[in-house]
Amino acid sequence: MEPFRIHILGCGSALPTLHHYASSQVVEMRGKLFMIDCGEGTQIQLRRSRIRFTKLGHVFISHLHGDHCFGLIGMICTFGMLGRTATLHVHAPAALEPMLKAQMEMFCFGLEYQVEFHPVDTTSHAVIYEDKSLTVETIPLNHRVPCCGFLFREKPSQPHIRRDMIDFYKIPTSQILNIKAGADWTDDEGNVIPNDRLVTPADEPRSYAYCSDTKYIPDLHELIRGVNVLYHEATYGEENIERARLYYHSTAAQAATVARDAGVGRLLLGHYSARYEKEEVLLEEARRIFPETSLTDENQVINV
Repeated sequence: MEPFRIHILGCGSALPTLHHYASSQVVEMRGKLFMIDCGEGTQIQLRRSRIRFTKLGHVFISHLHGDHCFGLIGMICTFGMLGRTATLHVHAPAALEPMLKAQMEMFCFGLEYQVEFHPVDTTSHAVIYEDKSLTVETIPLNHRVPCCGFLFREKPSQPHIRRDMIDFYKIPTSQILNIKAGADWTDDEGNVIPNDRLVTPADEPRSYAYCSDTKYIPDLHELIRGVNVLYHEATYGEENIERARLYYHSTAAQAATVARDAGVGRLLLGHYSARYEKEEVLLEEARRIFPETSLTDENQVINV
């Protein structure tokens, strides 16, 4: 099975602390790297995580609050100093484009690579990126500014070849792709060997949903039903539910409710308020509703 990993670079909220960095993650899927949000300090965390800068092709920004995008211009400049030549694709709310262009004109003169901007409609649920191995969809959220999450879906893969059967029937390697595509094999004596004897079933496609800053949305579960892993902000505990409503954030219990209603495989909590020296209180709160809950932490790697 090809790697599908989530690298946590930062899982704090607006106020950086000595423990938590601002929001940023890297999704690693089938050899490609995709960044979600790029808060202050992301470059340092990339180095600590030993993630290769050159393999990062796309950055997805959920919304235009500083703790989710202040690190972007610095990272773009660093890529230039490292001699990057490959295009960097930035997917973000349209309002970022003129600001990013002005910053680049001021600080990134002479870049030898292109930064291609892709405006994102945060109000619609749509596929905004697709290649041969995955799709990325937007998840409309409810925050103080236009905001959306992102849903990474792996495309179905082909079945696995049974090498023992290929060798037994002396099937030439030139026919492997046909067999993977569903073809039977006819041997020299005219016997037809059915495809299901030559392969084992393909791996189930995996999925990861990133729900950034948002007020609790009762029907959010409908868009992320059945995903393998869900990251959902849990800025506050239930004792601060009024503050969560005021600032359009969620509690750990609300995040767990979304996970339970969506029937996800696993819930990851993050975007912790700096008021919590230890986030275990949030974990306990969430696990009472959805037991398969974990806390995220910097430099953590989660396998999907």
